[in-house]
Amino acid sequence: MEQDKTSGSPRRPRPPSKDIRPILEGWEYESGTINVRRVTGVDGLPKIQMRLDLGLLQMEMSGRPDGARPHGAESLLDYHEQLLREHRLRFGTEEGFHLTPDQCSALRDEALMYYHRYLSLFVLGEFSGVVRDTARNLRVLNLCNRFADEEHDRLVLEQYRPYILMMNARGRASIQLKSGNLRRALSIVRDAIRGIKTFFEGFGQPQAFRHSNEVRILKQFARDIRARLPRDPRRELQRQLKAAVAAERYEEAARLRDEIMRLGPDEPRA
Repeated sequence: MEQDKTSGSPRRPRPPSKDIRPILEGWEYESGTINVRRVTGVDGLPKIQMRLDLGLLQMEMSGRPDGARPHGAESLLDYHEQLLREHRLRFGTEEGFHLTPDQCSALRDEALMYYHRYLSLFVLGEFSGVVRDTARNLRVLNLCNRFADEEHDRLVLEQYRPYILMMNARGRASIQLKSGNLRRALSIVRDAIRGIKTFFEGFGQPQAFRHSNEVRILKQFARDIRARLPRDPRRELQRQLKAAVAAERYEEAARLRDEIMRLGPDEPRA
């Protein structure tokens, strides 16, 4: 132990500082963007940090984002799903299983943690984690919608379903794009658009589909994917033929018709 030079008595070591300023130095908060990074924790495992205006959030890469294990389960959702399975085994039915307002509130708080993480994972390009966490939050919506005691708890999360469906589709489609499966990626996006349409129609709000920001994002994503698809030679020739006829370039139009004929009969589209 060091000695105090003025008194000669042993100097007590300073306790480690809990000030997070050194962690934030060189990482300025940028308004309007999602500021995230991957770091290695003191346990040697990767973590995600999200920069906020007054600090940061740190999340585990898997399991519950805060690392907790409520009731020994991976998450509160897993715990309640296990209780539901036990209820089915015991009674042979789901009837009688329910979630109290406090339980639903805790599930919503937990879902917010997963929202922060899947948003961060999307920015980091960790799309398998995005798919995992969005699918998990959809399970929360389904559980509360079916078993909450109060109507408010059954419906309050439903407003976020289109957003979660969108993010789940973007994650799954992005995985396919990385593998070069453009048509599969496009199919995933189209299915999500149809799913959101069905959601709004189920609530008697078909007009909301036309104004949905989630649908707008997915339609733009679909256009971007289509632009990367190899051109259909028949469609391209038909486009050129239409332009040639409109411009009265009849010799060129005749040549283009011959080329289309040589391609054989058009295959029906799915």
